[in-house]
Parts: sequence; C-alpha cells; structure tokens
Amino acid sequence: MTIILGIIIAMFGASALCAVYRIVRGPSLLDRVIASDVLVATAMCAMGAEMAINRHTNTLPVMLVLAMFAIVGSVSVARFMSNQAEA
Repeated sequence: MTIILGIIIAMFGASALCAVYRIVRGPSLLDRVIASDVLVATAMCAMGAEMAINRHTNTLPVMLVLAMFAIVGSVSVARFMSNQAEA
C-alpha cells in the first residue's frame, strides 16, 4: 500500500508542478486559466484519493466548493474573453 501511495503522491505532485509552471510561463491568459483549472482539478482528485484511502467524507464540502469556483471562474474568463474579442 505504501508503494501505491508514493506513486499517487508523485503523480499528483508532478501534475501540480506542471500546472504551476504553465501558470507562471503563460504565454496567454487562456493558457493560465486552463492551467489553473488543471491545478484545481488536481487538488480535487488528491482530496478524493485521500478520502478513498482513509474511508471518510469529511472533505467532500471542500471539493464541492472547489468545483463551483472552477466552473464560475472558467465561465467568467470565457465571457470576458468573448467580450474582448468583439471590441
């Protein structure tokens, strides 16, 4: 079980590092938005894996709030970018 846990941590860590790298490097706003969505999704998956391993549902409300913020943020940026393209 500890080997699988180590692999899970390494994969989520690599995903988070790649997303943070894309947020920092850009080059466009849409790249940064997609990377931030990937980072939020990675955090949610890590929380889900932790819930499955420890057999509890304590962090489920946090996951729901993160999902809500991810959707609202993506839609807001998409609307902002569509208004900017029209001008």
